[in-house]
Amino acid sequence: MSETPGEAVPAAQRGSWSSFLKSIASFSGDLSSLTAPPFILSPTSLTEFPAYWCERPDLFSAIADAKDPQARALAILRWFISTLKDQYTSRNELMGSEKKPLNPALGELFYAHWPDRNGRGQINLLVEQVSHHPPVTAYVIENKVKGVQLVGHNAQKTSFSSGSIIVKQIGHAVLTVGKEEYVITLPKLRIDGLWYGSPYVELTDTTYIIGGGFISTIEYKGKGYFTGKSHTFKATVAPLPGMGGSSQEHVVEGLWHEKSKFTKGPFQGDVFHDVETTSKENATVIGGEVDGSQGAFETRKLWNLVAKGIREGDYELASREKSRIENEQRQRRKDEAAAGTKWELKHFKHEDSDPLYERLGRLAKITPSEEDFYGFLVNWPEALTKPAGNDK
Repeated sequence: MSETPGEAVPAAQRGSWSSFLKSIASFSGDLSSLTAPPFILSPTSLTEFPAYWCERPDLFSAIADAKDPQARALAILRWFISTLKDQYTSRNELMGSEKKPLNPALGELFYAHWPDRNGRGQINLLVEQVSHHPPVTAYVIENKVKGVQLVGHNAQKTSFSSGSIIVKQIGHAVLTVGKEEYVITLPKLRIDGLWYGSPYVELTDTTYIIGGGFISTIEYKGKGYFTGKSHTFKATVAPLPGMGGSSQEHVVEGLWHEKSKFTKGPFQGDVFHDVETTSKENATVIGGEVDGSQGAFETRKLWNLVAKGIREGDYELASREKSRIENEQRQRRKDEAAAGTKWELKHFKHEDSDPLYERLGRLAKITPSEEDFYGFLVNWPEALTKPAGNDK
């Protein structure tokens, strides 16, 4: 491996990249407030990221078909593991390296759906940026036909440590399947490869899926300096104390961006998940930069020119338009403060606590963060209340 710093950075941008690395190394606050060089920006806002939860929609819908609680716990884990590649590595493959998502504006919206295919039911997605400082994204994904719903929120606290950017994801998701509810916690990210200008994401620490009488403990172990392999995980599915009955413990190990197998339990040796054999399906966006039917705050309309500049390498356009949007947001907040008003959310409301998260979290010894935001859907927009039909 070459030791040249910034070797993957365009030659014209190496000066700004070096300055950026120096600034994050000496910065003591949340790195999300720093301005990144345009060439490292993604053309996609964080508001679109919840779509990654369901880019294998058949696995999401199949959760409802599980015959018993243990089978359902395994189906939920299989769906969850299948989402990680899309969320944390597929952008590297498409754009060469990890890019910094655009920081959403308060009130930014994203509506999309996965049409009904073969009777699985239409799946709707609604996302709203419910806070700007700190940036918090709330979302809901629902398949009414199957009775499966995911409601969650996500915020980030970013810091620099030992040559890597550390992203602590704040928030959680609640998956409802019929009358059962499950709490899902979010992994911590470590962004490596900065020295070479080719960042990539590694997942670290442990996350949990708790509910239905079971707890899935997922440990992430990436590549170390001398040993290990990138994107490795080990998941243990076990009955909660007093809830087991005849249920057995299952252990799954492998690579979350490729495939894994059972290493303990009655299915030992069998393949657990394989992302190459499950069909990926991008969501159909409602509104956007083409017709703008959802208004100026629809994410693809809002960031249209910024994304255009990034995709075409016109970083002057991207920087100018990004600054314009950010300045408009600052002025809007000043105007609200002067008028004594506050931005009203369109689809979610704020709650000070989530009893389900607190109750189930205690089983995994999770302490809710004081910064945690609890968002609940208030209403669906008309665009997502009508069946979209089958657009095969």
